[in-house]
Amino acid sequence: MQGRSTKRQKEMARAQKQREKDAKKAERKTEKDQRPTRGPGEEDPDIAGIVPGPQPLPDAFNT
Repeated sequence: MQGRSTKRQKEMARAQKQREKDAKKAERKTEKDQRPTRGPGEEDPDIAGIVPGPQPLPDAFNT
């Protein structure tokens, strides 16, 4: 009956991994909730300073 004990071990490992994933998810949610929010009209820091349209060529190409 080796198969049953192996199956039980797999089930327990799967359940443990799911608990770890749930804990990580909860931690990310609390971190997200604690992050300061941008006010209306504030620029997104991820795209600050980006100019739309064609970009100038680097100096290496202007020779």
